[in-house]
Amino acid sequence: MNAFLQTPIEFLKGVGPQRAELLRKELGIYSYHDLLSHFPFRYVDRSVYLPIAMAARELQAPVQIRGRLTSLEISGKGRHQRLSGRLQDASGIIELLWFQGIKWIRPSLKLNVEYQVYGKIKMYGNKCTIAHPEIQEMEQTDPNKGLKPVYSSTEKLGSKGLHSRGIEKLLTALIPQIERKIPENLPLDLIRDLNLLSREEALRQIHYPKNQELINRASYRLKFEELFFLQLELLLRKQVSLKKNEGFVFDEVGALFMQFYEEHLPFELTSAQKRVIREIRADCKQGFHMNRLVQGDVGSGKTIVALLCMLIAVGNGYQAALMAPTEILAQQHFESLSELSQGLPIEIRKLSGSSKSAERKEILSDLAEGKLQILVGTHALIEDRVRFQNLGLVVIDEQHRFGVAQRAKLWKKNKRPPHVLVMTATPIPRTLAMTLYGDLDISVIDELPPGRKPITTKHFFEKDRLSVFGFMKREIAKGRQVYVVYPLIAESETLDYNNLQEGFEAISRSFPLPEYQVSIVHGQMKSEVKEFEMKRFVEGQTHIMVATTVIEVGVNVPNASVMVIESAERFGLSQLHQLRGRVGRGAEQSYCMLMTGNKLSKESKKRLETMVKTQDGFEIAEVDLELRGPGDLMGTQQSGDLDLKIANLATDGPLVALARQKARLILEDDPELIQEKNLFLREHLAQQLKGKPNWSKIS
Repeated sequence: MNAFLQTPIEFLKGVGPQRAELLRKELGIYSYHDLLSHFPFRYVDRSVYLPIAMAARELQAPVQIRGRLTSLEISGKGRHQRLSGRLQDASGIIELLWFQGIKWIRPSLKLNVEYQVYGKIKMYGNKCTIAHPEIQEMEQTDPNKGLKPVYSSTEKLGSKGLHSRGIEKLLTALIPQIERKIPENLPLDLIRDLNLLSREEALRQIHYPKNQELINRASYRLKFEELFFLQLELLLRKQVSLKKNEGFVFDEVGALFMQFYEEHLPFELTSAQKRVIREIRADCKQGFHMNRLVQGDVGSGKTIVALLCMLIAVGNGYQAALMAPTEILAQQHFESLSELSQGLPIEIRKLSGSSKSAERKEILSDLAEGKLQILVGTHALIEDRVRFQNLGLVVIDEQHRFGVAQRAKLWKKNKRPPHVLVMTATPIPRTLAMTLYGDLDISVIDELPPGRKPITTKHFFEKDRLSVFGFMKREIAKGRQVYVVYPLIAESETLDYNNLQEGFEAISRSFPLPEYQVSIVHGQMKSEVKEFEMKRFVEGQTHIMVATTVIEVGVNVPNASVMVIESAERFGLSQLHQLRGRVGRGAEQSYCMLMTGNKLSKESKKRLETMVKTQDGFEIAEVDLELRGPGDLMGTQQSGDLDLKIANLATDGPLVALARQKARLILEDDPELIQEKNLFLREHLAQQLKGKPNWSKIS
């Protein structure tokens, strides 16, 4: 990065030491480069004003008005203090309200002066009001500048005059200085091919745009640049991983695989399962270390794929391990794999925190001597005393439930890292997967086994509760079981715990003993009590399981046919889909009943409508990404902080794919970026990666 861009922010006119410290703490702005990368999140057309009377009809929509400030009044005390003002034009009057920052806002406002005001109009009582408007004296507005950028800020920055308008002033001082000082960081032929603005012009137009078309072109250039270097980084990591890490070679499918496939396979594999097994098989033959993610919707048959791959490993003389996030899930995997492999000459054992000392000692001994071929377990597998004779394949289920450092320990279980197969039942939109897991190979099981009945999903309100209870009773009378799930949100555990208790009591009253048996499970229970209650439900001793989201992953009860989700509006789409996947595992018709209050936000309605409309996990994931943005959809600890400044994975999918394609073409021609024409790419990438952890090896 050149010296100009590295200039500390305190040297910019209008900043100084005190403001510089605030900019560093509040927005991470240390240098001119950081300020130039603090992009506007929207623009206001200064040339368009609505009369107040007309603006008052635009409830909830952002509007720009102008008028004279005719009164200002501070009322209330302490936290309840507020500042109110009346803005008037020829058509009417509107109230302006401030609840925070009153000490510095009030002195900056003048009576009987004309102001430009921007904000959302809402009704407070019978008054049209704009709370915390963006406000500027008309005399100070630039009549020649139609489009005004709006920047994110904080209350602390605002108190020092660095609200959106203050940040705009800093950029107004900086932009004229950038001429011929912004080095290009993309290949010139790429800029020509895609008809991109230069980097300097893009930065100028994003902050000081001449028109909407140039905003669009500047945004496109800067988004592409950001995504291009992200994809270049991921593809380079993948190359390095392949070169540095030799993998065990599984030469043949093996007699064990063939024996299971021909004599023990309980059903015909789907074409998607066969395709994924072929992809894994190809990885394990070539001598490179495999690092593959298998995505499969709930019930798509990932477990049988994992078993077949472990049988290939064992058939080639290696051991295999399957690590699950919870003891319940580990137990179910163990039972499932043991049942499927009955009659095969292999030994499968389970190791977890609850394993007895004698059993643990025997497992560890057999594992070290190579007598034990497949080990299933929880995080207990990564303990130092767990030693394999020759671990060749590790399967990690629901990998986002493990910390990165935990997964890293599995790599040390052999002299050469074992092949890693990561499985998730959480569908990930293609653009997000391409970025979060861009350094992994990705396989998708996008087909459900034949014969699976679609789950009937319906939305109910509180007034429908008695009919829902009646339906539950009819299903129980048929011999079925029911889940009733309550939300658990970390910020309000006590409140949610009470909700669960109240729900349990209401169900106990409506489903009295001894005819109905009810289990209750929540995160505040001791693990042994929780396990006991889960076991009772799994074994059919109880009819209803009242629980929090602890049952989201891992409980497999084919006899459960009804999932009732209470306060469904408080769950994310991905969670709702996972919970629904707890039913529909048997031959009978299953149902998911979404219970909500009457008042629903626009987003909540969209989530519930999506759940009722479709059971395609990938379609649901796309809507979830659109609603929530990438944010912490998958948790940043898996891939390092994405820290995207302008690109949006929810809306820029085609640009992600284009950036990856262009990055791949460059690396195919120059894998290590050592050609003279690509050295600047290597240098820019090195600057970008300074201080960033490399977790790619252990994804």
